[in-house]
Amino acid sequence: MEKRIENNVSRTAEFTCLIRAFSFHEKSPQYKSFDNIAPKLIPKFLSPVVKIDFLRNIFKKRFFPPGMYEYVIARTKFIDTVFQGAISKDFDQILIFGAGFDSRGIRFQGLNQKTVFFELDAPVTQKSKIHQLKKRGVVINPNIVFIPIDFNKESFKDKLLEYGFDRNKKSLFILEGLTMYLDSAAIDNTFNIINEFAGASSEIVFDYIYSSVLRGENIYYGESEVFKEVKKENEPWSFGIEKGELGSFLETKNLQLIRSLTSEDLEREFFKDEDGNIIGKVNGTHCIAYVRK
Repeated sequence: MEKRIENNVSRTAEFTCLIRAFSFHEKSPQYKSFDNIAPKLIPKFLSPVVKIDFLRNIFKKRFFPPGMYEYVIARTKFIDTVFQGAISKDFDQILIFGAGFDSRGIRFQGLNQKTVFFELDAPVTQKSKIHQLKKRGVVINPNIVFIPIDFNKESFKDKLLEYGFDRNKKSLFILEGLTMYLDSAAIDNTFNIINEFAGASSEIVFDYIYSSVLRGENIYYGESEVFKEVKKENEPWSFGIEKGELGSFLETKNLQLIRSLTSEDLEREFFKDEDGNIIGKVNGTHCIAYVRK
């Protein structure tokens, strides 16, 4: 059976964009993020839902699995910080795998004119994004290089070379909401190519799920609901890392850990109020790893 993204816009990409649009209009500093482009990319009929508090709250409860709204907000904020850090440190290249409707190359383009941004994604989703940006009058940063790829038929390595991604330059690789959709062979291939192309002091940020989620053990907050949702959309998860074994995984990829964040870490970092109380519970299935070559 073909996966949905081969013929249609990725539901995962739409889901992430919608959450970013919602969070842009939040009033709470813990829930508010700063993707001002996302509200322009969602269907226009959803604009009132995004902007009006009580409609937004009803929609969130009805359509988002428990804790995934909070998780995507925290992940967006954390990777925004990593992205800006790479630009401020004069990284030569930033490559976003499965970019979906990501807008960092537009939002942060004024910070550094040197860094080149590469966005790799399935053609249908990428074309939809470019069309929507132009339709809504969003000026596309000329430093963004869009790389369309049919993952079933085309070589990821060849595509990078074809579109001018340089070997051995200081680069940031972003795998946001991606690893869980790959199989083990694809994971190995992806990290092998990253190692081949990454220059000294290059960095990688990726998120992943626990392997127990794939086994349906239902240990974590919101696990059964989110797992059911991705299966329903024919974009099932297929890769995870056992709890406590991130270090072993990174060792096989010749990578060094900078930071590791569990759902509890994300709650403490992004959802504490002024009194130190946790006001948002993050879906427990996901973790984030920030690493260096």
